[in-house]
Amino acid sequence: MNADQPIWLSTAPAAPRGDGPLAGIRFGVKDNIDVTGLPTTAACPDLADRVAERSATAVRLLVEAGAVVAGKTNMDQFATGLVGTRSPYGACHAVDSAAHISGGSSSGSAIAVAGGEVALALGTDTAGSGRVPAAFNGLVGAKPTRGLVSTAGVLPACRSLDCVTTFTRTVREARAALDVLVAFDPADPWSRPMPPRPPAGVAAEARVLAVPDGPLDLGREHTTAWKLALAHAATVARLVPVDIEPFLAAGKLLYGGPWVAERWAGFGHLLGGPSVDPTVRRIVAAGRDIAGPDVFAALDALAALRRATEPVFAGADALLLPTTPVHPTLAEVAADPVGVNARLGTYTTFVNLLDLCAIAVPAGRRADGLPFGVQLIGPAFADPMLIDLAARWCGEPATAPGVPTGHLLLAVAGAHLSGLPLNPRLIELGGTLRYRTHTAPGHRLYRLPGTGVPRPALAYTGDGPDTGIAVEVWQLPHQAVGALLPEVPAPLALGTVRLRDGNAVPGFVAAAGTTGEDISRYGGWRAWLAASTQPAGSPAAATPGV
Repeated sequence: MNADQPIWLSTAPAAPRGDGPLAGIRFGVKDNIDVTGLPTTAACPDLADRVAERSATAVRLLVEAGAVVAGKTNMDQFATGLVGTRSPYGACHAVDSAAHISGGSSSGSAIAVAGGEVALALGTDTAGSGRVPAAFNGLVGAKPTRGLVSTAGVLPACRSLDCVTTFTRTVREARAALDVLVAFDPADPWSRPMPPRPPAGVAAEARVLAVPDGPLDLGREHTTAWKLALAHAATVARLVPVDIEPFLAAGKLLYGGPWVAERWAGFGHLLGGPSVDPTVRRIVAAGRDIAGPDVFAALDALAALRRATEPVFAGADALLLPTTPVHPTLAEVAADPVGVNARLGTYTTFVNLLDLCAIAVPAGRRADGLPFGVQLIGPAFADPMLIDLAARWCGEPATAPGVPTGHLLLAVAGAHLSGLPLNPRLIELGGTLRYRTHTAPGHRLYRLPGTGVPRPALAYTGDGPDTGIAVEVWQLPHQAVGALLPEVPAPLALGTVRLRDGNAVPGFVAAAGTTGEDISRYGGWRAWLAASTQPAGSPAAATPGV
C-alpha cells in the first residue's frame, strides 16, 4: 500500500479473535458508520468529538459473528460524492494508479480491501458509493435491497435511500458477510425483513440478462472493455436487449430533483463549520429551498418511470450495465468536480430510487491496465439470486437448488407467465418461479380463438423457430398440478416441453395441427401481447420480440 493513501481516519484497539462464521476476519468501517469508542466524523474534522457510545447495528452483527474492527476509513465528506476526493483528510487514488481516482464516497473502505489491509469493509451506497469504488479497484461491491441491512447508527445522506454495503475480493466473501448482515432491525424505521419466498416474478435461478439495446456513452477504454464484458455475459446467461432510458431518467432525479432536500434535512445543520468541503456545502445547501409541491411532483414522476421499467424485469432476471462510463483522473475531477461526479453516476443513481438491488463485479481490465467493472441489477429482494449470478460471472461455485420431494417443474408459456392474468393462481397454489428459458427448436406458438382471457397454445411440430419459444419454468407441489388440470381448456393438455438446455419438463401443450393464429415469429406470448397493443405499422408491432 502506498504511504500517500489517506485511508484510515482512526484505528480500533486490538481485539481478541471472536467465534462465529466470520471468526478473525478484520474489517474496515466507513466513517459515517458508528463504532463504539471511535469518532464518527463523516470526513469532517469539525465532528471529531462525536465519539460513538455504541456501534451501528451492522458493525455489531459482524462483531458478534467473530469479525474484528480494524478502524474507520476515509470517504467523500458526508457521503456526498462518487469521486473519493472530497475529504479534508486527503484524496484517495485507485489502487493501481496514483493518477486516477479511487471512486467514492466509500473510497477508504474500497482501498483498504483492494490493498490487502482487510478482507472486508463496510461502505454505504445512496447514489452508487458502494459500487463505483469497487469497479475502480477490481472488487465485489454488494448493495442489498434497501432496508435489508440496518442503517441504525449510520449518519444519513438520504435516509430513505441509504444502504450499508460490503467490499470484498470475492463473491464468496460477500455472501458470507451478507448472511450475517441481513436481519430485520426494529431500531431502524426503514428496516424491512427478507420475504420467506421470492416475490412474484423473481426467479430462483438467473438465466436471462437484459442489456442496453443501443450504444452507451462510454469513454474509449470503457467502450472496448464493455464489448468484452458483453461477450462474457453471453456465456453466463441469455441476453435480451431493452430500452434503459426510463432507468437513466429516474437516476437524474436524485440530484436534479428534490432528494437533495433530504440531504439537507439529514445533515444540513452540520455544514457551518470551517472544515466543510465547499463543493459538498454547495450541493447540499441547494436542498434548503426546495418547495413541498416539487417533492410530490417528483414522486409522481418517479412512480411513472418505475412503471416504465417494470417490463424489463418481467422478461429478464437482471439488468447488466457498466458501473461507470469512464475512470477519471484526479486532475479531471479537480477541473470539473460536479460535472465529472454527475457523469460517474449515470448508471448507478437510479438503483435505490427504483428500489432495486445490485452487485458490482470485476469484468477484466481495460487496455491501459486499469480494472473495469460491471453491475448486475435486480428487483427488490432478488438478492440471493443476484449473488448466485455474480458468483457464476466471476467463475465461483454457484449450485442451483434441487427440486424438493413432492414438487415438480412445470413450463408455462401464456397467461400463467409472471405478471399476466393467471399467474396469481400459480402463486396461490404454492408455486415459485425457478427460471426463464426457451423451448428447444421445433415448437410453435398459436393464439387460440375465443373470448375471455387470451391464451396461446404451445405445440411441438418439428418445424418451429430455431430460437425456440419463451417459457417460464415454475416449481409446484404435485397436488397443485392436479388442481390446475381442470382449469386448462382444450385443446391444451399436460404434456412434455423440451427446453433449450436439453431437459424436458411437463407443461400445458397442444397437439400438432391445433387451429389458431401462428404467432411463433414473435418468440413468445409476452412479446406478442406487447406488439398487439401497439398501433398498426409501428416498429413494435412489426418487430418480433425475444
